[in-house]
Amino acid sequence: MPSFPLKVTRLAFTGLEKMSPTLAGRLAFELFCRTPSRRPKGAKAKQVFLTGRNRLRQAQTVRLALSRGMAAVHVLAVQGVPANGRRVLVVHGWGSRVEYLTDLATGLRQTGTEVVMLDLPGHGASSGRRLDLKIAAEAIVAAERHFGRFDGVVGHSFGGAAVMMAAGHVFPELQPLNAARIALIGSPSSMGEVFNGFASTVGLGRGSVGAMRNRAMELVGAQVEDLDGVAVARRIDRPLLVVHAEDDKEVNVGHAQRYLGVSPHVRHLWANGHGHRRIVSAPEVIHAVSSFLTAADASDNSRVRAVS
Repeated sequence: MPSFPLKVTRLAFTGLEKMSPTLAGRLAFELFCRTPSRRPKGAKAKQVFLTGRNRLRQAQTVRLALSRGMAAVHVLAVQGVPANGRRVLVVHGWGSRVEYLTDLATGLRQTGTEVVMLDLPGHGASSGRRLDLKIAAEAIVAAERHFGRFDGVVGHSFGGAAVMMAAGHVFPELQPLNAARIALIGSPSSMGEVFNGFASTVGLGRGSVGAMRNRAMELVGAQVEDLDGVAVARRIDRPLLVVHAEDDKEVNVGHAQRYLGVSPHVRHLWANGHGHRRIVSAPEVIHAVSSFLTAADASDNSRVRAVS
């Protein structure tokens, strides 16, 4: 059953559409890009957040200037184990922040790898209250420009989609992400599907959906259909690990299945039973992602077993 705020939102868009589908579509896109509250929701999320914040006390924070605002990155230097000279970037999802990915970051650091964690604009310690794929890609590219080419990048949910857009040079005015390896965890592969799902949720009609797409084109500089991770995977043809749970209720498993057979460089890990959020803290997922991103041979295409 739709929540009360969603019912009110749908009713408002229904009324606005009757007056101006164009205005309704433009406002819908702004709502689509509006980032949520940065505060943890619920006792469990608060505990995970506090644990993550405590782990980050020793991290170095660097603030990167963007075309609008800034993005904060948190650097976890290698401690307690021999350094392997590698550096990886970790990118969180929509409505998240780096504190929620410290299990994954700690696992990566235990391999002797320096870990750079990015707070996307509108999230965590970064500025703003708005985010789209172009803004996210700009922040990712800014991190690589500052730290140098990453040996690997892992993105969760929206963060994974942003990583693929950055690597695929979807936005010509941005330099492409040159990381050697990419891991995606619970990430959407078709932003067109995400876009349509949002439009359906808020009850937009055909005219307003068209206006929403036009507004996205104006601001992002790409057609919604071009924001496709599978097309990027074919184009860049780099080692890619796609991790997904079939029970993911936020990003359906079809997004991961679209990568099947795309390239011999693409492999899958089915982490069933971990849903959309727990998956980033699952020990077997952390081990698989760490092994993949820190592999000595970038041409290694060995299979990753399914986790069930």
